[in-house]
Amino acid sequence: MEQGGQDKAAAASEQEGPSSGRPRKREKAGKQDAEISGRALGRTVEAFMKLPGIGRKSAERLAFAVLGMPKEEAAGIAQAILDLKNNSRYCSVCNNITEDEICGICRDEKRDTTRICVVEEPSNILVLEKSGIFRGRYHALMGSLSPLDGVGPEDLKIDGLMERLKSGEVKEVILATNPTVKGETTALYLSKLIKPLGIGVSRIAYGLPVGGDIEYADENTVLRALEGRREM
Repeated sequence: MEQGGQDKAAAASEQEGPSSGRPRKREKAGKQDAEISGRALGRTVEAFMKLPGIGRKSAERLAFAVLGMPKEEAAGIAQAILDLKNNSRYCSVCNNITEDEICGICRDEKRDTTRICVVEEPSNILVLEKSGIFRGRYHALMGSLSPLDGVGPEDLKIDGLMERLKSGEVKEVILATNPTVKGETTALYLSKLIKPLGIGVSRIAYGLPVGGDIEYADENTVLRALEGRREM
């Protein structure tokens, strides 16, 4: 198996176990590395393993990469992390990440105020913006409905969305929650809340990825692609 595959397997095995076991694994890995290469390296490996998708091998590789950097470059990375934590906040309107009270997208008067794209997390806004196609506004729910996990409507930023719709300016709400059970449940719940207001509700299309091969697609993906077909 290649190095990248080993890292993914290690990360996956750590994420599959109970959350209570992860700190113990990180502590054990950090202690072992500390015994071999010093406490500073061990603490760094343990710290990197707290990041999502980072297993022990990836954490060790990152730690050694930092060790090999010039001191100024390593200090710059550390300062960037501190600045991110100290200066970032959620937009008071749409919950996007910003350093101001209101994010740049909500302040932009050139954006289409009649359309709001609803996403689960602020990170989704960054992905959609990179496409350069959507020029409306956004609203991040900060999660998705999951009754089994005890996450209900009151735990999401749904009230803020409904408050924005009361202005009467919005004509369409695009539900861009993830194509998962939780995402579909959230989209259906929001649709039932919004449609009685006389506002159009649409769902993003999904199916076969660009450059993908139908041969390797699963049945649900093919089904979604067929259902979302359009005339040419």
